[in-house]
Amino acid sequence: MKSTDALVAAWRQTVGRAKDAPAIFNAYGQVVRKFSEIEEHARDFEAKIEMFDAGSVIAIQIGNHEDWPSILIACLRKRLVVLPLEQSISDQQTDAALEVCQAIGLMTAVPGGGNSPKLLRLRTAASIPDWDGELPSILKLTSGTTAAPRAIRFRSEQLLADCHQICDTMGISDVDLNFGVIPISHSYGFSNLLTPLIARGVPMVLSCERMPRAVLLDLARTNATVFPGMPLFYQAFCEMENVPALPKLRLCISAGAPLPIRVTRQFQAKFQMPIHSFYGASECGGICYDRDASREIEGFVGRAMKGVDLEITDPSAVPSQVRVRSAAVGDGYFPEPDKEKLGPGFFVPDDLLVKTADGLRIVGRISDVINVAGKKVNPAEVEAHLLRFGGVRRAIVFGRASALRNEEVAACVVASPGVAEADLLEFCRGSLSSWQAPKRVFIVDAIPVNERGKVSRRELARRFAANQERSPLR
Repeated sequence: MKSTDALVAAWRQTVGRAKDAPAIFNAYGQVVRKFSEIEEHARDFEAKIEMFDAGSVIAIQIGNHEDWPSILIACLRKRLVVLPLEQSISDQQTDAALEVCQAIGLMTAVPGGGNSPKLLRLRTAASIPDWDGELPSILKLTSGTTAAPRAIRFRSEQLLADCHQICDTMGISDVDLNFGVIPISHSYGFSNLLTPLIARGVPMVLSCERMPRAVLLDLARTNATVFPGMPLFYQAFCEMENVPALPKLRLCISAGAPLPIRVTRQFQAKFQMPIHSFYGASECGGICYDRDASREIEGFVGRAMKGVDLEITDPSAVPSQVRVRSAAVGDGYFPEPDKEKLGPGFFVPDDLLVKTADGLRIVGRISDVINVAGKKVNPAEVEAHLLRFGGVRRAIVFGRASALRNEEVAACVVASPGVAEADLLEFCRGSLSSWQAPKRVFIVDAIPVNERGKVSRRELARRFAANQERSPLR
């Protein structure tokens, strides 16, 4: 009996059409899987998971391994719920995710590929979760305002809708070659790399590299045409000397964190191609895309993706949140729902946006707003002011606890030699309101980011707490 799963049905068409075509390349440009071989491995994995009942959760923590599509297809056929986990998370975070999602199996592999993933039976779950409705296909892990993990429920129809919206909006097809260095286990990699291969037959290169020069060399060697990247890669590429030519690369995408305008300018000058900003969320997939990549506006993310409707939640407020509606929105959070934030066909991100004639611009997040004695400070405004000071290359503003003012404004900046904290404080006091001006500016060599290229203001607030100030990150 044929599976009625939407992604499995799309895969049948893909493998029937592209059976003997290359599907996955390694970083040396060698074919490691044809589409027919992905199918063969999927059948092998089906036998390994035969003992699990439909609705059981299987976690996959194998990095960018060539067996990812085969394992996913096998689980979909057996109606098992897949929980992708990044290899970069700690053992404690892994254990918490497995417990919260009641995983009964864990697929694991040594980083770097070359070996078949191993299936471990877990004791974290003795029964199938109570799904209270339609069985999900995927649980995408996320974290809310606390450190406790939670997941988002997705059916294959929603994952397929996101894939179609991405490929149709960005013009990606089976004549392209995706370069996969972003983690497949993260929503960005899952939607831009894995589902286009399964549903659209878009081949991909899989890389486990994290050093930017190695990534750039592999990008040139493999003749990839599409690079879904993050700001930290593009910034590193701009700072390199003796860069290789990239004659086949036609589309550069940036997501995961805001892309500074200075990086887009440097990249354009160095490589003669633009970077297209892509804005999305784990809960709903793609939201906006900068199709032209020609507007030099900080935080600009373009217009809504094809198939996505956006509604300003409070037209009288600037900036405001938006309500995202599309066929790609997940069914809800697990184990505890939040129906005001993620409901039937809609999602409300925490981002604060401003609507312009050409599209939307992200200016901050609700959780980033700093409460200084009852006055609200948008860190993006203070960051923009700091970047106007000669020699300041990066600036991140955050709120840290204050006994008298609830919070006080602080900042970390990356600056040229000779830039002093006293000068920056005076510069801010001269133009900003008293409650907006930072009380401290820490000059650092680099601002810490996670694997997705994101900065945690909450982590910076802990690191540079007023009652336990540490030496700058030099």
